[in-house]
Amino acid sequence: MRSRMGRRNLLLIALIGVFLIGALAMLGLDRTMRVSALEEARAEATSDAAILAAGLESELNKFSLVPQVLAVDPEVSALLGGDRSQRDVLNRRLAALAQQTNAAAIYLMDADGLTLAASNWDRPDSFVGSHYGFRSYFTDALGDGTASEFALGTVSRRPGLYLSERVGTAQSPQGVVAVKVEFDILEGKWRDATAGVFVTDADGIVLLSSNPDWRFRVAASDNRNGRSVARDPARDAMRFGTDRIAPLALPEAGAPGSPVRMIENIQPIAPIDWELHLLTDPAPRLSAAVANGRLAGVVGLGVLGLLAAAAFVWQRRRETRAAAQRDTHTAILREQLQQANRLATLGQITAGLGHEIRQPLAAMRVYAESGERLIEAQRHAEAAGNFDKIAGLAGRIGQITEEQLQFSRRSVGEPKQISLAEVIDGSLLLLRDQIRQKGISLTLPGAEAASAAVCAPHVQLEQVLVNLLQNALQAAELEGGQIVVTIAADGPIIRLSVTDDGPGVPERLRDELFQPFVTSKAEGIGLGLAISRDIMRQLGGDLIHEDTEKGARFTMIMPAA
Repeated sequence: MRSRMGRRNLLLIALIGVFLIGALAMLGLDRTMRVSALEEARAEATSDAAILAAGLESELNKFSLVPQVLAVDPEVSALLGGDRSQRDVLNRRLAALAQQTNAAAIYLMDADGLTLAASNWDRPDSFVGSHYGFRSYFTDALGDGTASEFALGTVSRRPGLYLSERVGTAQSPQGVVAVKVEFDILEGKWRDATAGVFVTDADGIVLLSSNPDWRFRVAASDNRNGRSVARDPARDAMRFGTDRIAPLALPEAGAPGSPVRMIENIQPIAPIDWELHLLTDPAPRLSAAVANGRLAGVVGLGVLGLLAAAAFVWQRRRETRAAAQRDTHTAILREQLQQANRLATLGQITAGLGHEIRQPLAAMRVYAESGERLIEAQRHAEAAGNFDKIAGLAGRIGQITEEQLQFSRRSVGEPKQISLAEVIDGSLLLLRDQIRQKGISLTLPGAEAASAAVCAPHVQLEQVLVNLLQNALQAAELEGGQIVVTIAADGPIIRLSVTDDGPGVPERLRDELFQPFVTSKAEGIGLGLAISRDIMRQLGGDLIHEDTEKGARFTMIMPAA
């Protein structure tokens, strides 16, 4: 009897011990799964915030060049100088430019703030005749040369960013060119893709947001350096439509009362003093991780042998699905980042393209006027020669604009067999004016070497080459700088190298040169080389940096067709 009671007590103690061990194991498993899931959520939030910030910077860079180019336009100066004959032509030019760039409005004001021409000249809410001398973007641009201001429109009451540029000198200002940019489409994309995202200015005021109710509130998390900003109610009412800026109450993660906090990732936005805030709710990920861990624990405490095999298979399937989702997500973000890089690059060279187009247009006008006089003089053969020249110049303009459209296209197309000469010619169409203005000596490979063929999407190869040439132009920026493009075939491999005689890559950056956000430029974000190497590796090749006695050399390695 005592023996039976002893065995029962031992069994009871063993069961209690197993229960306690299982409970402790479950608690440890819960904690491990929560920590791991939270780290994954933070890493993904950091990556997503960086990509969203790069996309917004691309939009801002694209629009910032528009007022700079218009400020030196001869027709703008002529209208401000009193020549009203070109007003209708300039109105139509501004309307076409606004449509091409998706700007909300582009308009020209004289030195008193009176609007003389605008892209919305033919609409009921036209800016023409309106005075905007009271606006900060006008007064600041008149004094400083360049200004920006985010505010509600005085007529439309729609929020937008105003970018302005002075026409003339500080001593003798003629007027101001302004561009209004609205972000409805961008905010809509944020609303569909994220739990919450917003952008604040230097005072912590929310300017852009995936949630319209957050706009024009002050974010407590953006109280930089703990400073308190004295508000001007009258100015706030004019800019934001309210004389009292209420604090922003961020949403809580998970269910009410949950101890889980929303993850907030902050990224700076260049070139203006903005910050992008991405909110990520980790609660679903944590709940799923804990539930999965407990299920694995319960099954593990059941039948260890059979369940171990089942848990292994389940884990592998889960990892496969997660890997597939991550691959899909990464592919989408990579495509968006490549497109943002192309648009940012195109924005940097837009002014040069305008110069390339204005010269043929001016020549076409001269040939046309001359042709009219030749026809009146019955010199038809000479007039026909003029019209042939006009056709050639029109073809030249078409070639430049087609290259610009192809470079900015989101779809890169299917791989096809192309010669490297086509890639080089397309890149130079976009950069030739920059090279000429900087006085850079450019040496190109011979026709035989350039005829080497590869199988790849034209746009992607051109994007990489334009990035390398842009970097070389910035490095060899002094008068008399040299850039050399060479092509060498080594069996099934083709190497295209871009060499400059600039200062070269600093020693401290060489090991991490192709990592994202690594750059030696004060104004750069460090994505060009990282994206370019990613493109080349997708095509079965590579992008490398090679040591030279002077300057830098970057080589595109690709399989021959």
